[in-house]
Amino acid sequence: TTMRGTIGYLAPEWITGLAITPKADVFSFGMLLLELISGRRNREMADGNAAYFPLQAACKISEGGDVLCLLDQKLGSKADAEELNRACRAACWCIQYEESSRPTMRQVVRILE
Repeated sequence: TTMRGTIGYLAPEWITGLAITPKADVFSFGMLLLELISGRRNREMADGNAAYFPLQAACKISEGGDVLCLLDQKLGSKADAEELNRACRAACWCIQYEESSRPTMRQVVRILE
């Protein structure tokens, strides 16, 4: 299989040349979920510096911070904080660097239900 996709959404194993499994799609789903939540691309340029949104989200979640600040500003605060927290945690679990640390899509669906 040849590599196709947008940089930033491809799992690390695509770059490192490791065998590709369904967990590569889990990684991409996690990146997409964070983009849907935030309304932001996973990597943006700000004042000449690259800001990596998934890292910001993971830090906020691990610190037990207010996840509503991660929500797309166009949505205001029209979100259930518990549901948003669950979605953010699922996304962060999906984008683990180590493939073995990522959930299956079945687990992700259970979390989001």
